[in-house]
Amino acid sequence: MTRENNIEDSLIQQLVEQKYSYRPDIRNRESLENNFRQKFETLNRVKLSDNEFSRLKEEIIQPDEFRAAKILRNRNTFYREDGTPLQYTLVNIKEWCKNEFEVINQLRINTENSNHRYDVILLLNGLPLVQIELKTFEISPRKAMQQIVDYKNDAGNGYKNSLLCFMQLFIVSNQSNTYYFANNRNQHFIFNADEQFLPIYQYADYKNNKITALDKFTSKFLTKCTLGEMISRYMVLVETEQKILVMRPYQIYAVEAIVNCIDENRGNGYIWHTTGSGKTLTSFKTSTLLKSNPNIEKCLFVVDRKDLDRQTRQEFNRFQEGSVEENTNTESLVRRLLSTDYADKVIVTTIQKLGIALDPKNKNNYVERLAPLKDKRVVFIFDECHRSQFGENHQAIKEFFPNAQLFGFTGTPIFDENATYKKIDGQEGRYQTTKDIFQQELHAYTITHAIDDKNVLRFHIDYFKADGVPKEQITEAGARKAVAEAILDKHDSATNQRKFNAILATASINNAISYYQLFKELQAKHLANDVDYRPLNITCVFSPPAQAIAQSGDSNAQKNAADIKQLQEDLEQEAADNKVNPEEKKEALKTIIADYNKQYGTNHTINEFDLYYQDVQARIKMQQYSNQDVPHTDKIDIIIVVDMLLTGFDSKYLNTLYVDKNLKYHSLIQAFSRTNRVLNDTKPYGNIMDFRYQKDAVEKAILRFSDGDLNQAREIWLVDEAPVVIEKYQDAVAKLNDFMASQGLKCTPDQVSNLRGDVARVEFLQKFKEVQRLKTQLEQYTDLDDEQVQQIETVLPEDTLRGFRGMYLETAQQLRQAEKGKDEPGESPAEQVDFEFVLFSSSLIDYDYIMGLIAEYTQRDPKKQKMSKEKLISLLSSSANLLEERDLMIAYINQLPLNEALDEKAIRDGYQII
Repeated sequence: MTRENNIEDSLIQQLVEQKYSYRPDIRNRESLENNFRQKFETLNRVKLSDNEFSRLKEEIIQPDEFRAAKILRNRNTFYREDGTPLQYTLVNIKEWCKNEFEVINQLRINTENSNHRYDVILLLNGLPLVQIELKTFEISPRKAMQQIVDYKNDAGNGYKNSLLCFMQLFIVSNQSNTYYFANNRNQHFIFNADEQFLPIYQYADYKNNKITALDKFTSKFLTKCTLGEMISRYMVLVETEQKILVMRPYQIYAVEAIVNCIDENRGNGYIWHTTGSGKTLTSFKTSTLLKSNPNIEKCLFVVDRKDLDRQTRQEFNRFQEGSVEENTNTESLVRRLLSTDYADKVIVTTIQKLGIALDPKNKNNYVERLAPLKDKRVVFIFDECHRSQFGENHQAIKEFFPNAQLFGFTGTPIFDENATYKKIDGQEGRYQTTKDIFQQELHAYTITHAIDDKNVLRFHIDYFKADGVPKEQITEAGARKAVAEAILDKHDSATNQRKFNAILATASINNAISYYQLFKELQAKHLANDVDYRPLNITCVFSPPAQAIAQSGDSNAQKNAADIKQLQEDLEQEAADNKVNPEEKKEALKTIIADYNKQYGTNHTINEFDLYYQDVQARIKMQQYSNQDVPHTDKIDIIIVVDMLLTGFDSKYLNTLYVDKNLKYHSLIQAFSRTNRVLNDTKPYGNIMDFRYQKDAVEKAILRFSDGDLNQAREIWLVDEAPVVIEKYQDAVAKLNDFMASQGLKCTPDQVSNLRGDVARVEFLQKFKEVQRLKTQLEQYTDLDDEQVQQIETVLPEDTLRGFRGMYLETAQQLRQAEKGKDEPGESPAEQVDFEFVLFSSSLIDYDYIMGLIAEYTQRDPKKQKMSKEKLISLLSSSANLLEERDLMIAYINQLPLNEALDEKAIRDGYQII
């Protein structure tokens, strides 16, 4: 068996062949600092006294990783003993390839509280910037990630009080699988309660083929200039969050493709990067690199729609505060275009304002004022290059800026098959394809690539059919009622007991209004019939009729109407619907907003629709908070829409799309992609409930946007159907059964504590984790029939499953604590298992739920006492939600008086004082 030190030796040998200097003499803090001192003095052509070097260390060694990252990249000032300033850099920041690259191994940093040893570290100009942690084949690289996290969480660790504070990248590998990720402050660098970790990447080539074997990764990623570029050009410091990001391979290739295209003046081009792949970061990095290009006069980042303008501006400023400003009107845009201020070199604007500025008929004569820019090299980057309005502005841009280069980003390009036809001046016309406008595809990263890389999730599609009712007997109103009832029935399953939320996409504003009213009626009936019914928070958003808003006559109404018209330029169905009976739609929306205000304690009006729309988006994202932090009453379970939110809106906690409108090609992909942002194992896929049975449209979209074979793409895009997963679940339970039998034990939860030795305990964890993973998937399937539900229950009854969950958590915690107690990791069975607690969390079993159940348990009236002490303790023991408080809660339950009925307030107050 290949041992860890063999892998380490091979890696060092390969790095030496790549012209790194191996320094076996650097094994402790003193030798590390002495080497850095020598490199620093050479780079900055200075000789420091011992006292000066000591003060320099005090100034540059930071407990704050973000501040250290800025010091690393900047020119800094140090005052010498005689008071003269020394302008210095820690590394050669102009030509990173010319730094000295060294490799060290088995470094020990002894501090007051820790004694850590690090496998391999790469030094640039004597500074430790890259740490490589190695494991053997049979151990998951994730264990190395956890080891790094544990090291960083130790009090007094070397990452906070030594030169290790400059660490930029971590690389973990078990020789066959290699990952990399950025260093960060602790709040951004932990496996938190939901096991959400920083973005972790695998390297890939230009065609998105993964490079995961350590030797191949080293030969590509760790060549000196590639690594220098990665740290200097392709890491982004997010000012607003004080977070360090490292770009993904496909983002880097896209940036390089655009920059090269500009350097070589090779015309226009487009980047096909799927929805959810981080296009804003890619465009931001492109624009910052262009900002320093002296041959470029201006770089305009052009978006469509007012809300995207705000969103993109916020995203840009997130990466670099103040990097872009708002263009509230065309006059502001023109002034910034003419400005020679370096801060105005990159401008974010809307295509609408750009169109006005270049319109020769405009009375403000913007065209004449912009004449000095006509022959300059201007770069335009378009956020979504398939917007219909773009074709109408394309010619004006090219005519006015003959030396301009245009680049588009899109997740869903327009091809011949999905170009939409419309009437233009009474004639049939066609929207131009992406290639018509942008000439050439510069880089592609399709949804197939993203799903395969686990950057976005696969889809589970439930093609819903009303069973037993002849199609000809279903009226439109009856069909909507069936859909609404199905949604109410299946929503808890689809959203993992309301851990997530959902969008209902409807075909028209009238349908949206009907659904909203229908849900109100149906839920009122449910509440009347069942006092324990938990109603869903359902609201609705669609753009109001601009003409009806403008009728009030005041200036604010006129501005609001103009904003709505601009918004509706990309909301075709809503714009068309609002032309018919606008007053009815206005009154319906006023009622919806009034209900919203009552539910959430807000004060929105239709005359400030944009504020309402912003609040809806923010409230949908509140799903990320537990009910203890944000009460369920403040959240939105389902948002009913027509066109809005189906493009551009992102929330990791939105997992379900209910579809009652016809979708195809790019609109289908965009809508489906609202659900597939990666979170953790509690969200295994994006859930689609299609009430129009659009299987053909789905398959056509998969074929067109996968850029490959349909069967292969279908396998990547879609999760297995329920019968397949049930079979896998049965197999996983059978393997658990066989394992327990091999230990001479019955397959029951109480027998787990009789397992002998850590090897057996680890195998139990691995076997049962697979059972739970498949059960989590099945619990969110909306297309299970009664027979399948019973089949799943028979395989492993719910009470037995809950018992095993409790034993998993107890066993995993014991092994985890034993691992944490070691001074340094060694080979042990526990190293081979990932302690994934999030699989065993339950959105249902939170603090509020438990307090309510305890109150229920203490009720003396047998009719009210639905909860036994045993069942309550079993529920607590089987969920990872309250691991820290579990023992305290169980002790509290055990000491409660049996002969006294306590209300929930008394229960809460009593728990707070124990």
